[in-house]
Amino acid sequence: METRDSLLLKMRPDIPSAKISPDMSSDECFQNKTLRPVAKLQNDLLLAVFRNYVAKHKNVFYDLSIEKKLDYIENAIHKDMKFRNSLKGIIIGQFTLEEFDAYIQNSSSLNKRMMDIVKERLKSNIQLLEYDFA
Repeated sequence: METRDSLLLKMRPDIPSAKISPDMSSDECFQNKTLRPVAKLQNDLLLAVFRNYVAKHKNVFYDLSIEKKLDYIENAIHKDMKFRNSLKGIIIGQFTLEEFDAYIQNSSSLNKRMMDIVKERLKSNIQLLEYDFA
C-alpha cells in the first residue's frame, strides 16, 4: 500500500525550470522542490478560491482595470489575513510530513515565498479571472 506522502509526490507536476543546485539556499530549494509544484497542482483550486473571495466582496474586482485588478490581488493576499491563511492551508495541506517538518523550521520566510508564488499564479491567470469565466 502506498503512503500518503508517496501519493502526494506522484501527483505533483514536473516543473523543468525549477532547478535545484548545491549553491542554493535551503529556502530556495524548498521553493523549487515543493512550493512551486504544489502551487501548480493547486492552481485550479486557487483560482476558484479567489473567485469566491471576489464574490464575497461584491464582485467589484470585475469592474476594475487590469492594473487595478493586479493591485486587488496583491492587496487581498497582503492585507486580508483570513484569506491569506486559507491560501496557506491550500498549499500546506499538500506537504509531505518531511516537507512540513522543513517548513516549520523557517515558516515565516517560506510563507513569504509561498504567497509570492500564489500571487504570481493568480496574476498570470488574470484572464481566467474575468467575469465570463467566473
